[in-house]
Amino acid sequence: MKIILGFVMTVTITGTAFAQQKDTLSEVIVTANKFEEKRKYVAAKVEVLQLKAIDQSLSNNTGGLLEQSGKVFVQRSQAGGGSPVLRGFEASRILLVVDGVRMNNAIYRTGHLQNVITIDDDILDKVEIIYGPASTIYGSDALGGIIHFQTRKPLLSTFKTTLSTRYSSAYNEYSGHADVNAGGRKFASLTSISYSNFGDLRQGSNRNPLYGNFGKRTSYIQSIQGMDSIVRNRDENIQRQSGYKQYDILQKFLWQPAQHHSHELNIQYSTSSDIPRYDRLTDLRNGQLRWAEWYYGPQERLMAAYQYKAKALKGFFDQLLAGVSYQKIQESRMQRAYRNEEREHRIEDIQVIALNADLRKSTGRNELNIGIDGQFNILQSTAYRQNIKTSAKRFGLDTRYPDGSNHMHYSGIYAQHLFKIIPGKLVLNDGLRVNYVGLQSEFRDTALLHLPFTSASQRNITFSANAGIIYLPDDKSKFSFSISTGFRAPNIDDMAKVFESAGGTQLVVPNPELKPEQTYNFDLGINRRFMDWISIEANAFYSLFRNAIVTDRFSLNGSSEVLYNGQVTPVVASQNKARADIYGFQAGISLQPVEAFDLYSQITYTYGRYRGKDDVKVPMDHIPPVFGKTGISYRYQFLGIEAYALYNSWKRAKDYSPSGEDNLQYAMAEGMPAWCTLNLSTTWKITSYLKAQAALENILDQNYRVFSSGISSAGRNLILKLKVEF
Repeated sequence: MKIILGFVMTVTITGTAFAQQKDTLSEVIVTANKFEEKRKYVAAKVEVLQLKAIDQSLSNNTGGLLEQSGKVFVQRSQAGGGSPVLRGFEASRILLVVDGVRMNNAIYRTGHLQNVITIDDDILDKVEIIYGPASTIYGSDALGGIIHFQTRKPLLSTFKTTLSTRYSSAYNEYSGHADVNAGGRKFASLTSISYSNFGDLRQGSNRNPLYGNFGKRTSYIQSIQGMDSIVRNRDENIQRQSGYKQYDILQKFLWQPAQHHSHELNIQYSTSSDIPRYDRLTDLRNGQLRWAEWYYGPQERLMAAYQYKAKALKGFFDQLLAGVSYQKIQESRMQRAYRNEEREHRIEDIQVIALNADLRKSTGRNELNIGIDGQFNILQSTAYRQNIKTSAKRFGLDTRYPDGSNHMHYSGIYAQHLFKIIPGKLVLNDGLRVNYVGLQSEFRDTALLHLPFTSASQRNITFSANAGIIYLPDDKSKFSFSISTGFRAPNIDDMAKVFESAGGTQLVVPNPELKPEQTYNFDLGINRRFMDWISIEANAFYSLFRNAIVTDRFSLNGSSEVLYNGQVTPVVASQNKARADIYGFQAGISLQPVEAFDLYSQITYTYGRYRGKDDVKVPMDHIPPVFGKTGISYRYQFLGIEAYALYNSWKRAKDYSPSGEDNLQYAMAEGMPAWCTLNLSTTWKITSYLKAQAALENILDQNYRVFSSGISSAGRNLILKLKVEF
């Protein structure tokens, strides 16, 4: 079982922001059941980042957007990353969705992922976050929740152009964005292009004397006259070898031949330069830097999705939502040890084909949604060594995943029901899903590890369900209670991965005997508004986590250790060996004594412990410390000013997971210190077409690092942005 305790408090005093909070119960969301639904009829806890909040965040990427909201914890192993955490679940245990299409694929790992940065935050319309299991609607992976990124839609009968540019000093960043909407009576096109160039990140210089040189980049490896040399860093706060570039393109076409029928084609492409894995570049072996090179190759994501929507249908069902999508993703890892002339290349090419059909019937006090969906993953994993001087390639390097054919497919059918027991007062949510997952991997070359098998396969049928009751005593109040289950079927990364873990102390080998992870969740929520200027929100949750997959000691060919890369290395594998309980709080308060003046605060607390077969409790991985955001803002006519603080509490070493996923080696011996940054931002609407924004983040230039991260956060950071719309 898994245990997570959370607490969130929000205080806001703002005219515009409060107006949005004031109408939050009537806010329309789509993530909860794929069709538009008022938030007050959804029993699960939902947060929505609207376009205005996205526009005002001045984030450097989508991971930064989530982090600056104060409602999502984000881990980073490098500047070009961002791994969100919901209720203590991270990576493959939360579901990422973009425009209704699942991003999670067969090689999403349980560690840390940077895939969210492949979504361009400059073209986002809103982000919907559902906390807790949501497997009834979306299937596997939604244990901690769902983050649904929704990009802007093409507009009919509209011509609009947006141009923007941004500079940030700590990142030495130069970014630009342009989008054009051209819409006629029945056809519309939306084109978006973004480019970002990030230099080496500068960390804060104001260190607590007790922390010594923690985080300083004292030296780095550079090639001088063809030879690796350890070079002294002239500015120890500049995190050398952390910069990268990113390119994002979006093209949407909308054809609406009739009022209630629409066709949309959505094409997205994101790529980057090589992205240095900063934490690994600071690893030491025998007292000196270990890696001359360790970087991710260009992270490419291509998506093409077609969606058909129909309303006011004749027959039993009123609405239809059907779609098909194709994704092509390439990820790669390159590493080369100090003064080693051979660079190791490991490349993963994955293709994902998915389809869905969802139907809704609304009649009287009932709404019924039913749907089917499926996804088919094809993975090709390759590896080779390349001489950096001659460029000659040498094969025979072990691949990260099986080097043969790899397939993973799943299909599911669900029904979700809403019943207004007492219209406007008492509402029931309930649903059920049946899901099938199949996985097949083949090992062609087993000579390196002498595997006792040449293939591995799994077949799993899993059920999930949810039920919730909502009480609405008046238009200012909402009380809800829900029960839901979630599951995550093992994927290729869980079952068949072969790789050297951090620090080179363990070798992870395949385990074809895995079972799906499952959660059972209970939620209690309260929303209440007083005197039209005070709002409170509270949420309590408790979950059981069964068959949790953890990495533990294993044997290969009857041996617990193998000779790997010239070293005797312990063998480990993913296994269903843990369980935990999860419980916690989320709460908020919002105030608006005057229309233009805002005050807000968010805080989140999470606690978790695994319980093994011997009933010994150990800290769970991915459990963030207390974190939050508090601020005050003033908006009047053309000017907006906001001052806010972001903060994390201590994460003590005793609360780090022993699995190594929490990266204690990149923290201090005592753990990760508490930190707080003070920040100021302004918005000036110069004309109806031109808007200027400026921000000064981390005003006191505090030096800090977010828990589990392998790179220190930005020091004092001046951000300037200019945006033109016409």
